[in-house]
Amino acid sequence: MLLTVDIGNTHITLGVFDGSLIVHSWRLSTEIKRTEDELGIFIKNLLREADIQNKVKNAVISSVVVQLTESVEKAIKKYLGIVPLIISHKIRMNIQIKIDNPSQLGADRIANACAAAALYSAPAVVIDFGTATSFDIVNSNKEFIGGIITAGMKIQAEALSSHTSKLPQLKIEAPKNTIGKNTIDAMLSGIVRGHAAMIDGLLFECERELGEKAVVIATGGYSSVISDYLKRKFDYINPDLTLIGLKLLFEMN
Repeated sequence: MLLTVDIGNTHITLGVFDGSLIVHSWRLSTEIKRTEDELGIFIKNLLREADIQNKVKNAVISSVVVQLTESVEKAIKKYLGIVPLIISHKIRMNIQIKIDNPSQLGADRIANACAAAALYSAPAVVIDFGTATSFDIVNSNKEFIGGIITAGMKIQAEALSSHTSKLPQLKIEAPKNTIGKNTIDAMLSGIVRGHAAMIDGLLFECERELGEKAVVIATGGYSSVISDYLKRKFDYINPDLTLIGLKLLFEMN
């Protein structure tokens, strides 16, 4: 079995693959101060509860949180006896990276692009709804040619609440109407429907620059919330796309 670990700014997502199937997955909050021992015990206990502690033989890590990359790597080495593969632009992959500075490309975005190129036709646009909303674009030659990064819906909600005196904190969910009849509904409409309008506009411009229609794949926690408000519908919603990309990259290396 293969343990996949995606370290994001808000969550650490873990998945275990048995062959081609993801058989277990968990989400932990991202806490930079966690030590390698805390992380190792946490991961080991999750595997023990799933009764697969001795079945996991390999591991792969993607991380956008530099402070945690080494801690998680050491935790897996110490508590599972496994040397994990760390994803970077230097490893073998099924796409070519054609951007100005490949070393700046997040490992999760590499995984998303590789999974899109392997599972779907190209050109492809992956939209990942995480702390940030990111677009990863693979052209018809299976080259990663760049993308877009903008504030995610959670960041928008927190910014409205923290920088204004009267706007409350809120849970991101589908708004009832475009015109909100109360503060909460007005905020939700601006965040969710506004985000959808932005995505429609950006997808139009991406396809214009590509010169052809692209396959659009959504992943991340808020993809299902926003899908009903798009004019340009997602072709696929794949919540496990990043973990699948990590599995494919591990197999290539």
